[in-house]
Amino acid sequence: MPKNKKRPCIQETDFTAGTVSHLSRVKGSTGNEELDRRIAELVHDFGCARRSDLIEEMVITALKIGSDDLGTGDLKLMNRSLREMREANNVFNPYRTTRKISIFGSARTPPDKPEYLAAELFGRRIAEEGFMTITGAGEGIMGAAQKGGGRENGFGLNIRLPFEQGANETIDGDPKLVNFNYFFTRKLSFVKESEAIALFPGGFGTMDEGFEVLTLIQTGKARIIPIVMVDAPGGSYWRTWLQFIREHLFRLGLISESDFSLFKVFDDVEAAVAEVVGFYRVFHSYRYVGQKFVIRLNDRITDAAVAILNADFPDVIKEGAIRLSKPLKAERNEPELANLPRLVFTAHQRNYGRLRELIDAINRSETEPSTAGA
Repeated sequence: MPKNKKRPCIQETDFTAGTVSHLSRVKGSTGNEELDRRIAELVHDFGCARRSDLIEEMVITALKIGSDDLGTGDLKLMNRSLREMREANNVFNPYRTTRKISIFGSARTPPDKPEYLAAELFGRRIAEEGFMTITGAGEGIMGAAQKGGGRENGFGLNIRLPFEQGANETIDGDPKLVNFNYFFTRKLSFVKESEAIALFPGGFGTMDEGFEVLTLIQTGKARIIPIVMVDAPGGSYWRTWLQFIREHLFRLGLISESDFSLFKVFDDVEAAVAEVVGFYRVFHSYRYVGQKFVIRLNDRITDAAVAILNADFPDVIKEGAIRLSKPLKAERNEPELANLPRLVFTAHQRNYGRLRELIDAINRSETEPSTAGA
């Protein structure tokens, strides 16, 4: 496992950073108090003390599914999906304190193409910066990035296809290789386990993954992370894609100007790596605590820097102002982050492109001399 150059990022159980945590929630029930008691006792006896309430609800949901008279196909899908998610979580859990990046691109790119060489270099450089790599485990761009990052630093999320896609030689046989039957459980792992996304030239699958993660972040259903579109030097793949986005989606008013802040396009590997690494220069992570938007920082920024943020981003503040803070009481469930300074404010839960711009501004902010570089 690579040594992270920044403080470790603890993988949150809610990859949305709690965007809906303030909504009212009623514990599930079978409708039979005796059955509820027996389920609670079973969960306790099995040793599921941590968040036993959620385990009980999962058991109750499974029993209700069994009484819904569903077809065998639906039951197989639900059962296998849950098993695949559990397997993936077990693979990633030992590495939850290390930042990871999901890298996408065509499986058809041959080793002599400049895009392949760029992906291999990117995989090597991002691993040197402390990131573990996640790919779809295939050949082409995926194999190049896996090769560059190295077997020890890599995860492979393979998909079972009718034409028997196999894993690339770097990750084949490694315990960090996970085989999925469903694309949707695989895609969940790509987004849930990553602190960054890199997309290289690819086909339908690359476009699918790119638009999916952009949609999730744009709508607040996934936390904001850096997204880089990387091409070989002088390549036109992403420049052509960007032209389409501007001339058709943006011109027609289907996306906002600030949505372009959710991603960056590069034809230089070092610049793309710098963008990913720089995202975590001062910014560490964020979560919602009720209506409060809590940004955790690697270093405390100056009072003057906070004043600049308030002046430049009034449109993201729903009420009050951005202020420096210690951890809130509700953050006690993340004691490993208790030493990090915070910025806290009530945010409009919209326009996540502007929130990305706020994070960029935080990373450009002046930090306190006593903590800078700590």
